[in-house]
Amino acid sequence: MSLAENEAGDAEAQLEELPPAAIIDFPTADELSEHLEAPYTIDQDQIDAFQRDGFIKLKELISPAALGLLRSEMSQLFKQAESKLGSRFGSLEMMWPGNAVLKQFVFSRRLARLAAELLGVPRVRLYHDNALSKQPGCGRTPWHYDGHHFPIATRDVCTVWLPLQAIPDNMGPLGFARGLHLVDMVKNIPFNKFDTSYDQKIMEKFRAEGVDVESGPFDLGEASFHHNFCFHTAGPNHTTTQRMVLATTYFADGARVIDAPHMVNGDWRQFMPGIEPGDVIDTELNPILYSS
Repeated sequence: MSLAENEAGDAEAQLEELPPAAIIDFPTADELSEHLEAPYTIDQDQIDAFQRDGFIKLKELISPAALGLLRSEMSQLFKQAESKLGSRFGSLEMMWPGNAVLKQFVFSRRLARLAAELLGVPRVRLYHDNALSKQPGCGRTPWHYDGHHFPIATRDVCTVWLPLQAIPDNMGPLGFARGLHLVDMVKNIPFNKFDTSYDQKIMEKFRAEGVDVESGPFDLGEASFHHNFCFHTAGPNHTTTQRMVLATTYFADGARVIDAPHMVNGDWRQFMPGIEPGDVIDTELNPILYSS
């Protein structure tokens, strides 16, 4: 991770071999569909915590059998793209249009409903999917918040971060800085996409201000939702196992493209084709995934 300030010794750290994953039969098509459609109940306290802190972790969100199927499918996708990725950290986007299994997870009503409930909106649309692979020996993910990258003119955006295996501390679980107000606290720190200065200055500011950071392992089936303005990071992968995650981003129906997309927004037209800055986002690649 070239933009992350890694700690001394990370590069030479001994990689730990984890126990092999249990062999579980994959679900049938009907079982998977039923599971991904079924609601997962959260209460008002959890919603309030998400809207205050900017994140929430939910246990037993997706079954081990379903995750086994998804990990198998994504492993094949990463193998096919191996020559193009050329890095210990791999990222694949917009897989669902060409892969039926990925589409079932990305279009999951179970997950999209949670996104809508946590954001407090009646309907959410899909922005895009993103498969993340952190290879053995890969370093830290730098501190960042997704609002830098998403050219969507609303605060009602969140991402589900779904690990495809349990993530112990030494595999690089996602960590969160508590509080959506932190964006304002660090607004004068200039973002730099070419070196580690932003990550380093954010860490220094958080330490100086005593910002509460929650970072810990993910159980198998546990996932997190984080808000567009939630600062997050992830540790290095000091295991011999590839850490794979499927991240899917949702936004409130009715949102528009920002008036002036910039370099950090990347190729946003890939995810929202046929519309211009300022337009309401309503394309075939941004369907409504949940409506109350």
